[in-house]
Amino acid sequence: MQLRYNYRVYPTSGQREALARAFGCARVVFNDALRARQEAREQGLPYISDGDLSKRVITEAKTTPQRAWLGEVSAVVLQQALADLHLAYRNFFASLSGKRKGRKVAPPRFRSRKDNRQAIRFTANARFKVLDNGRLRLPKIGDLAVRWSRALPAAPSSVTVVMDAAGRYFASFVVQAADEALPPADAEVGIDLGLTHFAVLSDGTKVAAPRFLRRVARKLRRLQQDLSRKQRGSNNRKKAVVKVAKAHARVADTRRDWQHKLSMQIIRDNQAVYVEDLCVTGLARTRLAKSVHDAGWAGFTAMLQYKAARYGRTFAKIHRFAPTSQTCSVCSRLDGPKPLNIRSWTCPCGAVHDRDVNAAINVLAAGRAESLNACGAQVRPAPMPAPRREAGIRPRVARCSTRNAEGTPVP
Repeated sequence: MQLRYNYRVYPTSGQREALARAFGCARVVFNDALRARQEAREQGLPYISDGDLSKRVITEAKTTPQRAWLGEVSAVVLQQALADLHLAYRNFFASLSGKRKGRKVAPPRFRSRKDNRQAIRFTANARFKVLDNGRLRLPKIGDLAVRWSRALPAAPSSVTVVMDAAGRYFASFVVQAADEALPPADAEVGIDLGLTHFAVLSDGTKVAAPRFLRRVARKLRRLQQDLSRKQRGSNNRKKAVVKVAKAHARVADTRRDWQHKLSMQIIRDNQAVYVEDLCVTGLARTRLAKSVHDAGWAGFTAMLQYKAARYGRTFAKIHRFAPTSQTCSVCSRLDGPKPLNIRSWTCPCGAVHDRDVNAAINVLAAGRAESLNACGAQVRPAPMPAPRREAGIRPRVARCSTRNAEGTPVP
């Protein structure tokens, strides 16, 4: 499995200038290549191949006075900018043809020097090296000081240097890590994600929502007000922008750290984990949008998925339209939709349900029903994450789960 390890780097003033030069050269090559393909399309000319494009915007451009400064940075950085453009076009064409699932992908657009995030990539051809003294040597940039929070599990195949909106620099390594199977666990868990409680487990455990963004709302409001008072284009406005970016970065880092710890605890304690396939994009368009973004459900489920694959656990998403909150987990009766203000309800069978715990139990039951065949055998390999097209159930599978001796569903 390929994993990405991020580390904070602290370049000197000279190295920051070299990195800014590399960011600018990669951006110019990307824009020149995009402009060349757009002009060829407008003139009715054939699609320019990657080899011809590299020769035009890199090799031949270096010989011109307008682009002679492209030779001041590593050639690998420029080639990787063209690789990013090629990937953007490939995703766009795959989205048009229907081969790429999910939301439609827009065509590539020009990069701006005012973008909050800048990045360059070095592959093994660039001969970057992690020195014995812990510094990262990059061609035509120098030896960067790295804060090694943990050791790399293997030799990296590439490194991406990123500057975020807060002005921080990171080195992101791609390594091939071996799977580390955890000892088998007897428990399985279904998770119901929410806003009041971030996660409710099928065993009755409730994890309160930290609401990291809401905690610093007053500070962010003050920083945004200070930013709005600054004159556009002034140095004071640039400083205010960095302050706002640092505040948001602190919130994002805190949320990510908390989600990593919670997801690792769930994976360690359970052999199988089942969650709902929530439509976060749709929920983010409602009046609860700020709370949905603050929760970060998509990032949390992504952590569960890759950690389950790495540590030998089963992970699956049940269908998003499964009536988990409407079905009694005792008698499987479909009791109909309920408004959000109803947090507990009583089934005609006499069972009293907590809304979220009942939903988590139904998520667990639906996930188990998916992973077992007619004979009760496991059909989904435990170490592999569930493909999206297989992570679904029939809408009425919970309603028809109880049958009599003749095989007739019992309501």
